[in-house]
Amino acid sequence: MKIRVGIPKGSLQEATIQLFGRAGLSVYTNGRSYFASTNDVEIDCMLIRAQEMARYVEHGALDVGITGLDWILESGLDVIPVVDLFYNKQSRGCGVRWVLAVPEDSTYRRPEDLSDRIVATELVNVTRSYFVDKGVPVRVEFSWGATEVKPPMLADAIVEVTETGSSLRANRLRIIETVLESNTRVIANRTSWSDPCKRRKIDNLALMLSGAIEAQGRVGLMLNVRKQDLTAVLAVLPALKKPTIATLSDDDWVAVNTIIEESTAWEVIPRLKAANAQGIVEYPLNKVVV
Repeated sequence: MKIRVGIPKGSLQEATIQLFGRAGLSVYTNGRSYFASTNDVEIDCMLIRAQEMARYVEHGALDVGITGLDWILESGLDVIPVVDLFYNKQSRGCGVRWVLAVPEDSTYRRPEDLSDRIVATELVNVTRSYFVDKGVPVRVEFSWGATEVKPPMLADAIVEVTETGSSLRANRLRIIETVLESNTRVIANRTSWSDPCKRRKIDNLALMLSGAIEAQGRVGLMLNVRKQDLTAVLAVLPALKKPTIATLSDDDWVAVNTIIEESTAWEVIPRLKAANAQGIVEYPLNKVVV
């Protein structure tokens, strides 16, 4: 029994393949092929544009795919949402925004100010629904790319995706409102999802990918401490949940194991030492399953 997994081709491709690697599934690509193999003989991959992923998952060409919530909503197709993966091409723990933007020096301040104007975007259906819900008549035109350069000559406003807003600012555009917040999502074909063997494989894939995301940017800490100093040590630790505390061969001591953000280790470890912790070990994490 094999499953075919769709990996988003383009800006998310490298970040997704790296995520698979951290999850324990190595993906082997060929620069001239849209097909990829893995170190799991039951999983093959195919590189597909995120915009088209839901179509091929719904049709059954793919058992499971990774794409954005934005493109799922845009497609309007019937797929099974498996799990949200909060990562993008730059970082962990965040998604992207589709925003309504206009030229910096324009008089448009609200969506209502764009009545009977032209709005350019790749996300046509979502944008139309957004303006319909507001009762604002606009002409939504599909943009084939370079959307930021359309205003003011080719469009009055745009709806464009952004992570930081830097590209919009560089093109002298001002954000009026967020149209949609989106993140990466694992989706499955309904028939594949109803097959117990395939569903188990898909669930395991989602679990491992989620664990790899949870581990990114975090490290584990192990340390020993006298029981009389345990309260002071625990007050220092920003634990993921509650730290694990285990007894040692010496009844006066305990071992503490926890997870912290890697960026905080610089400050936390000296404070632990000052609280009389000993044998402090920082170690990398591959996956955190919560």
